[in-house]
Amino acid sequence: MFERVKAARKRLRGYANVTPVMTSRILNELVGADIFLKCENFQRVGAFKFRGAFNTISQLTDQQRESGIITYSSGNHAQAVALVGQLLGVRTTVVMPNNAPRVKRAATEAYGASVIEYDPEEATREEMADFLRAEHGYTIIPPFDHLDIIAGQGTAALELFEELKTLDMLLVPCGGGGLLSGSAIATKGIEPACRVIGIEPELADDATRSFHTKTLHTVKNPPTIADGTRTPSLGKLTFPLVLEYVDDMRTVTETAIVEAVQFLFYRMKIVVEPSGALGLAALLSGAVSASGRVGVIISGGNVDGDMMSKILLTELLNSLE
Repeated sequence: MFERVKAARKRLRGYANVTPVMTSRILNELVGADIFLKCENFQRVGAFKFRGAFNTISQLTDQQRESGIITYSSGNHAQAVALVGQLLGVRTTVVMPNNAPRVKRAATEAYGASVIEYDPEEATREEMADFLRAEHGYTIIPPFDHLDIIAGQGTAALELFEELKTLDMLLVPCGGGGLLSGSAIATKGIEPACRVIGIEPELADDATRSFHTKTLHTVKNPPTIADGTRTPSLGKLTFPLVLEYVDDMRTVTETAIVEAVQFLFYRMKIVVEPSGALGLAALLSGAVSASGRVGVIISGGNVDGDMMSKILLTELLNSLE
């Protein structure tokens, strides 16, 4: 699998942004370690998802491209597939829940994709996508459970190591496990001693429970603010990869997630969506004790203005109590 990640890195050159690595003196003092934030919120479409989408779609046959592609996503993967479809001239359809963040749906449509809404209380996105695939002959580009998607996502960690050379620990957000498993594969291929820890919200802790029990657990529409982690479970591919390559899984509270987004905005002047702030939330809340050199993948920055306002006003409201 590490060879797949290295191949994806070559394939993405000239298409994916080499995202910045940011540091903060005050953050280092707060957690007692040297923290390096890999800012995928500055990736194309504002999230790491572009990496896996491009790596996968760019390898399709001419016939598959001609027939069109379909995916299902609450937002970031949808935008990534839509943009790659636009770049490569591939017709794109996206199955999206009716409660998806407006900014993510708007961006998906702006990239030229056709969006088909569904009610997550009445149907599953996989069922709807599979029905449309059978009807129209589309190729499905899944959000995380695909070897080329996983390899593409792993290039974020590969880039981080190319710049920093060495790390003692890497913290990675986890939804369906594509970014986590890909990052862990890349990390262990370069520096096996580096501990890779996946971070989930407490309210969407299916992967953490799966990791610790070695049995696949699921959740249904968890009410976490971190909408990018609302996947029901790890996948058939990502679950065994997480078990093989990841060292630990931890969870964080909704309060910790909000405080991490606030810290990134007020102290580091960057906009990060709640899902993207999970690793930092683990450090600031003490869910993970850090020492030495610690990498944190900031997975994305796509957040509605209304949601961001509510997150930032929390501090103001607390100060007025």
